[in-house]
Amino acid sequence: MATEPPRPAGRPEGGRGCCAGGGRGETEEAEAAAQPVLGASPGPAAAGGGRRRALNGCVPLSHQVAGHMYGKDKGGILQHPDGTVLKQLQPPPRGPREQEFYNKVYDSDCCDSILLELREYLPKYFGVWSPPTAPNDTYLKLEDVTRKFNKPCIMDVKIGQKSYDPYASAEKIQQQVSKYPLMEEIGFLVLGMRVYHVSSDSYETQNQHYGRSLTKETVKDGISKFFHSGYCLRKDVVAASIQKVEKILEWFEGQTQLNFYASSLLFVYEGSCQATTVRLSDVTLAEKRRVPKGLLSGGDVLEYNNNINVINSTENGKIEASVSKGLSKFYALHKKACSKRHHSQLSLKVENSEQDNVWKTSTCITQEHLNGNVLPQLEKVFYHVPAETKESANVEVRMIDFAHVFPSNTKDEGYIYGLKNLITVLQNILDN
Repeated sequence: MATEPPRPAGRPEGGRGCCAGGGRGETEEAEAAAQPVLGASPGPAAAGGGRRRALNGCVPLSHQVAGHMYGKDKGGILQHPDGTVLKQLQPPPRGPREQEFYNKVYDSDCCDSILLELREYLPKYFGVWSPPTAPNDTYLKLEDVTRKFNKPCIMDVKIGQKSYDPYASAEKIQQQVSKYPLMEEIGFLVLGMRVYHVSSDSYETQNQHYGRSLTKETVKDGISKFFHSGYCLRKDVVAASIQKVEKILEWFEGQTQLNFYASSLLFVYEGSCQATTVRLSDVTLAEKRRVPKGLLSGGDVLEYNNNINVINSTENGKIEASVSKGLSKFYALHKKACSKRHHSQLSLKVENSEQDNVWKTSTCITQEHLNGNVLPQLEKVFYHVPAETKESANVEVRMIDFAHVFPSNTKDEGYIYGLKNLITVLQNILDN
């Protein structure tokens, strides 16, 4: 068994949230193969008894978007006090098979380059854990992929043309196919998502029924919902997600040892603009909102959404602004700052906080535009943010759920097919 990790620092209070809606299925047999590795620090209600405490200080996972829910199903995923997550071992042969997979990949004596690289795409594994009060109950002890995020946005996507393994019974095959007949054609299925909307400071959740409702024609719009902040489409997150999925695809293209069935990709990104500085890399201000009444009738500068921080103004009414800290807030400029020139210039400086790269551009905004809709003018600027900043978004994409992984001597064509189709959909979201 691997050594347990040191206890990490807890997530800020803002990262706490309630469970996302819905599990993956109606019966244990139908859905035992697919449980996600999702996590969050316990909410304040946990300490006060508002949330049910489980074994030895563990609590039900608050950010779970799919799979068996603790308290509703026989299984479920828990949050350990040290910050890891506990996934209850499923009945044989599924549970032992998943445990064997993790043991093989994370064996300290492993020297297989394929498996060593695979570790990069999995949650870290810390062995198994059993509560002293129930020593026969075994849990996989895994990294909480969401722990470093303040407002984690989470999506669970099952990958592959088949959600059943080669040893499934005819009844099992029919059951799985009937749940989502398009699986073989599309190659993936959204099992659930949880998206933080900056505009309303709230989460939107979707369960497996949402994913099953998506068709070949609607799947792009269905997935794009996950990348929308409530103000705009997070194209920086889409671009970073594509890069990470492409790395996983490269691994699958180069290995013939394992085939994966009913396994998922877990997408996580930071939804809060205050948690980190987010460069406006390919971000589109898709929602054109009018400046609220009275916004431009006070002082020279009026805070609205913390998206543009005005740092100074020049004699000719030229305003220099620094665009930073996400997409949720911006500062509006009082029209008298531009009154000296009919066509005042707004100079925007997008700062790359990580690499100190600075990109500058200008756009002309007239007084009448400042009286009306400023966002469309800013949108023209943001459309031209250079592509090299796309990697800025804080995004995790990890493979999860390994109860149906089998040895093989051929490429996993079904999984590869699903990854390629998913990349195509994400690229279409980005391009459009």
